[in-house]
Amino acid sequence: MKIASRNVNGIRAVLNKGFFEWVKENDRDIFCLQEVKAFETQIPPELRFHLSDYHYLWHKGTRPGYAGTAIFYKKNIEIKEAKSEFPIFEFWEEWRTTEIIFLYKGKEIVLMNIYFPNGGERADGTEMLTYKLDYYKNFIKYCNEQKITGREIITTGDFNICHQAIDIARPEENKNSIWFLPIERAEMDTMLAQGYTDVRRWKNPTLAERYTWWSYRAGSRPRNVGWRLDYFWVSGGILPLVKDIQHQDDVLGSDHCPIFLELS
Repeated sequence: MKIASRNVNGIRAVLNKGFFEWVKENDRDIFCLQEVKAFETQIPPELRFHLSDYHYLWHKGTRPGYAGTAIFYKKNIEIKEAKSEFPIFEFWEEWRTTEIIFLYKGKEIVLMNIYFPNGGERADGTEMLTYKLDYYKNFIKYCNEQKITGREIITTGDFNICHQAIDIARPEENKNSIWFLPIERAEMDTMLAQGYTDVRRWKNPTLAERYTWWSYRAGSRPRNVGWRLDYFWVSGGILPLVKDIQHQDDVLGSDHCPIFLELS
């Protein structure tokens, strides 16, 4: 089982930047996309064509050109449920979360694809850090409720938080920056305490200077001045199945790079 996750920063824009070549070369079982910034009625026909071997779950948001997530999954995967409505999350209508529940090796696995709130101030001056922190708290509560039923959890996407100093190129300069505030990072500490694991860090505890997001400004990507914002976090029953976890930081087309998880 191979699962890819990618913040595309606009699905219509990324299609002209090698997206289809990336899909063909990688041949994943599941593609989780964030920030698609398009309604289902705006899905380009060529996307449906190149992913014709997949069913998909597309967000139902109503805000044009904003956020949005989607999951493409191969038609042979046994799906128990697929949904994108989560009233437990404040402002859930922004359609930041899509989810499929599927059977794999006798386990019911909840796969959550999330574009977590940025947490920065909106253009109209609205404070959004509280919203972000509430989103995390409700997310952890939701995952725990799923675990109680015996299901395992895989959460992927753009978490919009660097957890540790090793996850950011310039921790000291950004200690007071959104995405690296102690109050944000504490939410990931809570995830660890609740029994969830950051697969990349678990597999590579000391690996540094490997990021998933680079600002478009000042040549950040060529200089590798980056942040690790994209993750796979899993519940304990998934860890024995983990075969590989990778950043595809050589793949361009967005300010984020793809990541992928392989289960045995």
